[in-house]
Amino acid sequence: MLILLAFIIVFHITSAALLFISTIDNAWWVGDNFSTDVWRMCDTNTSTCTAITDEFNEYQSIQAVQATMILSTIFCCVGFLVFILQLFRLKQGERFVLTSVIQLLSCLCVMIAASIYTDRHEDLHQSHGYRMEVSKGQYGYSFVLAWIAFAFTLISGVMYLVLRKRK
Repeated sequence: MLILLAFIIVFHITSAALLFISTIDNAWWVGDNFSTDVWRMCDTNTSTCTAITDEFNEYQSIQAVQATMILSTIFCCVGFLVFILQLFRLKQGERFVLTSVIQLLSCLCVMIAASIYTDRHEDLHQSHGYRMEVSKGQYGYSFVLAWIAFAFTLISGVMYLVLRKRK
C-alpha cells in the first residue's frame, strides 16, 4: 500500500509540474525565429518579447486559455493539499472522493484550454498585433505538455476515485 501511495503522490506532483511548465513556458506555437504562448510572443533573433494585449483580434480566446490553465494549475495544487489532509482525516475504507473531484476539475480546465487553443490557433496567429509572420509555425512542446497534463490529471482523478484508505 505504501508503494501505491508513493506512486500516486509522484503522479500528482508530476501532473502539477506539467501544468506549471505548460502554463508558464513560452512554447505553445513555435517557428524558426519566434516562439509564442498565451502570454507573449518572442523574437528569438533579437531576444525581444511582446506581451499579448487587447490589441490582438482574438484576445478573448487567449484570455480564456490563460484563465483555464491557471485554474487547472490551482485545482491540481489544491487537490494535492486536500489529498494530504484526507490521508490523515479519513476513516479506514473511505474513498478520496473530494480529491478526485478537484483533480477532475483540473482535468476539465486544462482540456478546455488546450481545446480552445487548438480550435482557434489559425485565427490567433493571423492577428495584426504581431510584429512578424507567426502563421507559419507549429505547435510547441508546451502545448503538447498541456495535453499530456490533461491525460495525467484524468488518470489521477480516476485513481483517487478508486483508491480506498487501507492499513
